[in-house]
Amino acid sequence: MNPQDLALTMKELEAVLMVSAEPISSERISEILHLSIGDAEKALELLSDFYLRHDRGFYIQKVAQGYRYAVPPDLSQVLEKVALAKSPPRLSSAALETLAIVAYRQPVSRSQIADIRGVNSDYVLKMLAARGYIETDTANPKPGTPLYYSTTPLFLERLGLFSLEELPRVEKFAPASDVAEALEASLFEGTY
Repeated sequence: MNPQDLALTMKELEAVLMVSAEPISSERISEILHLSIGDAEKALELLSDFYLRHDRGFYIQKVAQGYRYAVPPDLSQVLEKVALAKSPPRLSSAALETLAIVAYRQPVSRSQIADIRGVNSDYVLKMLAARGYIETDTANPKPGTPLYYSTTPLFLERLGLFSLEELPRVEKFAPASDVAEALEASLFEGTY
């Protein structure tokens, strides 16, 4: 690509990323800009490197469904008032707990979720599905077969992840074994 073509491609790529409401794949970018997929990916890489070298207020982030503009974490306080005004209602602790179970155990059935949480989670599952964070596996809809829940690309997008492998390891959140044993022992002290 000659320098003039490259400059125009970068300009067009910026415009496409700017107006895309959703992350956009390199395949779709190649269709829009009439480039090969390889050239589209190279243009994304060059533009991303440019933003990083010049310490801009945004960068190109790769997520599950493609590429999008994102703001560096160090600018979060600057954007707090704007983001809070537009943010959807927060998830309840029950919804976050259920979503974590689905994320780490997927595919997981409704009864497995209830066993883990110790309560019926039907309402929470419906709400998470309505928000687009989870979906049911309908590949095998036989009568009597339980539905299995999995996370969606929107879940990954909202967390800024490319894949489930980027989720923090569960062990990171679990207490050390000696702490867990002490907690368990204290729960049963004085019981008959």
